[in-house]
Amino acid sequence: MSADQTGTGLVTTQGREDGVSRRDFLCVGGLSVVGLSQAALARGPLAFAHRRAILIMMTGGPSQLETFDPKPEASSSIRGPFQTIETSVPGLRFSSTLPLLAQRADRLAIVRSLQHDAAPIHETGQQLLQTGRLSTDGFLFPHWGSIVASQSPSRNAVPACEIVNGPLSETGVKAYRGQSSGILGSEWEPVVSRREHPEEPESIRRMYGSSDCGKLLLRSRQLIEAGTRCVTVNLFETLQDRITWDCHGDKHCGAATLTDYQDKLCPDFDRALSGLLDDLALRGMLDDTLVIATGEFGRTPKVNPNQGRNHWPGCWSGVLAGGKLTGGSVLGASDATASEPIDRPVSPGELTATLIAWCGIDVSALTTAFNNAQFPLVPYTPLTELWG
Repeated sequence: MSADQTGTGLVTTQGREDGVSRRDFLCVGGLSVVGLSQAALARGPLAFAHRRAILIMMTGGPSQLETFDPKPEASSSIRGPFQTIETSVPGLRFSSTLPLLAQRADRLAIVRSLQHDAAPIHETGQQLLQTGRLSTDGFLFPHWGSIVASQSPSRNAVPACEIVNGPLSETGVKAYRGQSSGILGSEWEPVVSRREHPEEPESIRRMYGSSDCGKLLLRSRQLIEAGTRCVTVNLFETLQDRITWDCHGDKHCGAATLTDYQDKLCPDFDRALSGLLDDLALRGMLDDTLVIATGEFGRTPKVNPNQGRNHWPGCWSGVLAGGKLTGGSVLGASDATASEPIDRPVSPGELTATLIAWCGIDVSALTTAFNNAQFPLVPYTPLTELWG
């Protein structure tokens, strides 16, 4: 089954000048995903057309303990080899691997209680994070950017939804990874970004650093500045034969160790994401741009014999910034070993819903049909508590 004509109703209110309230965040109208005309499509949520969103896929699944949820009081086999550092927010500590982001913590909202109970493979987390659901019986749910594009199509030559660094492939299992338009039809397929962009001044490139991560995040800013509404950045498009966040520590298959986190992965990410946030702020674009960075799962609480950590969907962290959210905040909490949430468990689908809602789409109004029944396209609500 496919549906390629979709739409929502008109926006009923705009955000406040001094910030975005929970009510304003959600106050948009909507209709069923199935059966609207192109004329209805064209109306779209116009009042939110200035909003942009960037999802940074930390492909491989970074360790929560070596990034945003360190456990300095745990035993060495759990806390790992790194120290923790203070941030710009009193009482909030990050791993010592992220000093630049620690300085910018007052701009960030940290989620420390992400979890899912599906199979502990990369592809399930990638689907849940980008579509809000797992595919079933060949029924492929659409990428969040495809949903936004279908409800609020681009009115110029710029694609509404783009993927930077190529679509995900070879992440372990031959399965859907959540980066197609699925049941919405090919009209709303994300565009793989291959456009040439003007050379940036050296001062801007220095902000992001010279790493591949820095170049990818710089490209994401270029895309949204050019008018693309939804950008997904795959920091690694594959997990094969390269150092990624997938830190099993097994050098025979090229997997990273925690030493690689310290020497390469975290410094590159720390510099690049800090540069992106600084650049957006300098250009006056940060308030209108929501940035989310996370992986498809976390890592095991105990360090393995290879000085790495294995797959762990039971608990992990993500970071949000921009969009006038409440900076310096933490949503949810994990237990003493970062094994499971002890406060406010968050599904990756709630991040999916947040991205869609930020772009002005009423997530609760999006429905589709399967096995002769109507059901929600994304069965989660946005994280509106991050907007105070």
